[in-house]
Amino acid sequence: MIKEFEVYSVRETEKLATKLSTLLTPPDVITLEGDLGAGKTTFTKALAKGLGITRTVNSPTFTIVKQYEGKYPFNHLDVYRLAESEEDLGWDELFYGDAISVVEWAHLIEDNLPSERLEIRIVHEGDDRRKITFRPFGERYEMICEGIDL
Repeated sequence: MIKEFEVYSVRETEKLATKLSTLLTPPDVITLEGDLGAGKTTFTKALAKGLGITRTVNSPTFTIVKQYEGKYPFNHLDVYRLAESEEDLGWDELFYGDAISVVEWAHLIEDNLPSERLEIRIVHEGDDRRKITFRPFGERYEMICEGIDL
């Protein structure tokens, strides 16, 4: 079941991410796709805050992976720099361990992603308006999508 949301402010994007955070447990994997400036990091920051993370969350562009502690361990990956790489960062440990993982630019490591995950696509549609699409892969993520609303 694909779910689509139209949001009209940063606050609504944050509200959606916070709602999602209440439904996640390790080792859930969320992939985020969208153009530069679409709101992937904004979404991730709100998700992390909802998971009780108090440290500042920002895009790990130069380090690839940042790890945080909150209600659950949280991995934030930005794999944009791996577009031309075959590097293995320990995908199994990241995706099947005791953390919730969010992967920005996930299509660049498609072969390394778990088959079951929640894909979120954010499309910038002008000013603060975004279309956010949740696409579940697997029964667990279908159930998460059923629990999401604005």
